[in-house]
Amino acid sequence: MSTSTSIGIIATGSYLPARVVDNEEVGAAAGVSAEWIEHKTGIRRRHRAAPHEATSDLAARAAQRALEQAGLTSDQISYVVVATSTPDHPQPATAAIVTDLIGARRAAAFDVNSVCSGFMFALTAADRMLRADAADAAGAMRPDPDRPSTHGPYALVIGADVYSRILDEGDRKTAILFGDGAGAVVLGPVPAGAGSLVTSLTTRGDQHRLISVPAGGSRRPASADTLAEGAHWFTMDGRGVRGFVQDNLPGAIHELLAKAGVPGRAVRHFVPHQANGVMLAEVWPALGLDAARMHLALALHGNTGAASVPITLDLAHRRGLFTEGDLTVLSAFGGGMSVGSALLRWAPTRHARPARQRTAAPAVEPVLVGAR
Repeated sequence: MSTSTSIGIIATGSYLPARVVDNEEVGAAAGVSAEWIEHKTGIRRRHRAAPHEATSDLAARAAQRALEQAGLTSDQISYVVVATSTPDHPQPATAAIVTDLIGARRAAAFDVNSVCSGFMFALTAADRMLRADAADAAGAMRPDPDRPSTHGPYALVIGADVYSRILDEGDRKTAILFGDGAGAVVLGPVPAGAGSLVTSLTTRGDQHRLISVPAGGSRRPASADTLAEGAHWFTMDGRGVRGFVQDNLPGAIHELLAKAGVPGRAVRHFVPHQANGVMLAEVWPALGLDAARMHLALALHGNTGAASVPITLDLAHRRGLFTEGDLTVLSAFGGGMSVGSALLRWAPTRHARPARQRTAAPAVEPVLVGAR
């Protein structure tokens, strides 16, 4: 393998729990109508994990589907990186549990917590590690050249969250938004010129108070007082988050494209964090991606945290909406406050159309029909 090896997404997978919760149900608890929820967010329903399902269970199901699509076995995976802010436990890492569930005995595993932007941070970390491994391998001789290694240059990157466990059902600012789910991608070698082209990660720590779970950590350990106070619920300053996205997302996209030397009109697909459909529609004109299709799946799944980008990516991929060579922007924003974005050129994957079949696409795809 040469140092010029390109790394990109070679397969996708996702998992959504069986239970579907509509706006009537969450609205009744939050004191708002189903119509109000859809008008404010674009969300109509979301999925809820079963009592026996933890974040690692959802992550493992999505990972297995991605591995199946890639035609790989779990022992070919070098890294398992799980982006989550709802881990199974404070420790060990949820990624370690996932490796046990899928049988990835040879993989190094760790978690990333950048809240809803975590998948983009995890994707960047895994991409960099595979590139470093490729560079190391280029200058090293295999110990036994007659026995090819099955420990291939592949990584599983998973976004998974079970926000239903940390929501105050009476808080209309948060309870109506979130669903549970997991999405995964397999990263590996792709043809030269394809795959990840450039990434951009930023964190505005001065605004970390906009999104938080105040108690349960080392600053405010769990106690009878924190439980009585409700300090273990997820909290969000909705207006502040909207302002952060409007102020920071367009600049992040412009910076990403400038680093790559790519004009916005060349981008064919935009897969954003599925936070709020109304907010995304408001910020869309400022992104400068006039020829792109914005993929939205939140009407059926809600905001699934770190899982939202890979879930939406998987649904679009399996529908055959990507064509080989399509320039695609993935972008997410979340607590911290952080923004992570990546520009990639779509590789030849199982569900990608050949380049000769490229057709014009509408600017916005409101809902991915036929989602599981």
